[in-house]
Amino acid sequence: MHSVSSPLPPPEAGSDSPSAPLDTRFLESLIGYNARRAALAIIGPVLQRLAPFELRVVDFSVLTVIAHNPGVTSRQVCAALDILPPNLVGLVRALEQRGLVEKRDHPRDRRAQGLYVTAVGAQVQARAQAAVGAVESSDLTHLDAHERATLIRLLRKIYLGPEA
Repeated sequence: MHSVSSPLPPPEAGSDSPSAPLDTRFLESLIGYNARRAALAIIGPVLQRLAPFELRVVDFSVLTVIAHNPGVTSRQVCAALDILPPNLVGLVRALEQRGLVEKRDHPRDRRAQGLYVTAVGAQVQARAQAAVGAVESSDLTHLDAHERATLIRLLRKIYLGPEA
């Protein structure tokens, strides 16, 4: 384990003052803790931006994969987003009921159905994508373009492995 320095001195033993600084140095040395804190800082504004479209983050993700990959199969969406097939069924059904997505025969696999955005779905997805993109490129992240690219590359390496 590596040592982590903190700008705050450790709290005094027995200090029960509500304003006493807490020692969170170990937590701050954990990738998961920092990734979660960063996600929480971004997710609130993203949810606010998606609310007018009546989309949750997972709905937006599914809609975006379908919009950018016309004819994609449910199996491919599950693999891309790490969603369990039974969960995707309900998500797709809800998007279909809203008129955002439709199923059609797959052009190359007669056993599968392809997923496509409708004209309305394409409009909603494009507007939602612009809204979410604005959050991530705003002052909220405090990252320049190079830092953002580096962070994304490193996070992808964690969940995809060294080939990322």
